[in-house]
Amino acid sequence: MLFPAGLCRRETDIYAMTDQTPNPIEVHPFEPFLPGNAKLLMLGTFPPAPKRWCMEWYYPNFQNDMWRIVGLCFFGDKMHFVDARRKTFRVEAIKDFLRQRGIAIFDTALRIRRTKGTASDKDLEIVEQADLDGMLRALPQCRAVLAAGQLATQVFMEHYNIRHTPKMGTYTEFGFEGRTLRLYREPSSSRAYPLQVEKKAEAYRTMFDEIL
Repeated sequence: MLFPAGLCRRETDIYAMTDQTPNPIEVHPFEPFLPGNAKLLMLGTFPPAPKRWCMEWYYPNFQNDMWRIVGLCFFGDKMHFVDARRKTFRVEAIKDFLRQRGIAIFDTALRIRRTKGTASDKDLEIVEQADLDGMLRALPQCRAVLAAGQLATQVFMEHYNIRHTPKMGTYTEFGFEGRTLRLYREPSSSRAYPLQVEKKAEAYRTMFDEIL
């Protein structure tokens, strides 16, 4: 798969400790997942620290419910992509599904600093944003963007000068190089967001039905 210049981490990049400060700069560990048929681009902020991973891919914290939400929306089963015995997710099944349905995924930050060493968005300092324009150019069929979480939504809106913040579970339209796209705002998949996973899935399902 080919990616626009500047999107992927360079071979010389490392994930953490790019300097010697107490809160070092971290470089995004994953390549953008950009199927050519994608109609939807899902953007978070930045992955948690590796100590919280159960797999080496997006939403790697086993306590994060993104892949349970997707399982509920498309298969009526929050365990569809869950490997309960190993306490991880079935990453290859997730990738195959996203390719088939035309869903791309990356984050809004390429390099960050954790000001307090936590996984919370409120403790992230974005050092370098991801190449949002490059991603949209690489996805000519993309009709909508999901910004998952408050910080991802804020970064995206500021970049595209979007002034109307959509209510939770709704969207606002924005223009990009002659195209009109939708920016959806959905509940965070983090369990820190106080809503049952089934209720979160209801909001996501509406978006998926409208776009895919």
